[in-house]
Amino acid sequence: MKQFFLTIGISLSLFATANAQFTAAGKIEYERRVNVYAQLKEMEEEGANPFIEQMKSKIPKFNSTYFDLVFDTTHSIYKPGKEIEGSVFKMFGGGPATENIVLTDFAAKTIKANKQVFEQKIFIEDTARNIEWQVKDEIRTIANFKCHKAVGKICDSVYVVAFYTEDIIVSGGPEMFGGLPGMIMELAIPRLHCTWTADKVELVAPKETDFAIPEKGKKVTEKSLFETVQASFKDWGKMASRNIWWTVL
Repeated sequence: MKQFFLTIGISLSLFATANAQFTAAGKIEYERRVNVYAQLKEMEEEGANPFIEQMKSKIPKFNSTYFDLVFDTTHSIYKPGKEIEGSVFKMFGGGPATENIVLTDFAAKTIKANKQVFEQKIFIEDTARNIEWQVKDEIRTIANFKCHKAVGKICDSVYVVAFYTEDIIVSGGPEMFGGLPGMIMELAIPRLHCTWTADKVELVAPKETDFAIPEKGKKVTEKSLFETVQASFKDWGKMASRNIWWTVL
């Protein structure tokens, strides 16, 4: 009898371990937090607005917005999630990258994305972004998943820090980020004073209709979008770079 219960216990333990290591479908909720004070300080240093201090006294230091990532082993789609009353960015007209929808096809290694760039709707269709990640030794737990640190760059010089879990075998993440041996559970772009952190994971099987994306707006590639916004912001001084980085996320 003892041997029977021991066998059952080992089987259940192995099942739980396998289940944790091979999660292949579900839905992740990310909280995106932006340090608004840090962004306003940069604007103040650039002389963009003489009323920065007054603005800071009326708004919270951090602003949160939420996004959902639905995924399986063939696709993922990242889109706006639940709304929060009193959002700072909502007060200022929506804020950067709050309407982005990104569909990633893992088999074809392609992306499709809807973006709102100021007054214009943009539809990106391109190959998946290739980031040369460097895996580091640091480990942390995020949403009950063991995560490993990796660092990479976008736009040649903008550092990105990611924590990914091998317990979710899909090589995805928020926005257009992916390419690691597991799911990105936390992403930070220090120069944008912004982080995306998974705060909830639901192990539900998505339907094929979950991966529908409206193809609206001017069709571009990621490279052509970068070149266009770079030319558009050429007279914006230091603020140009920040606007470019938000646009090409």
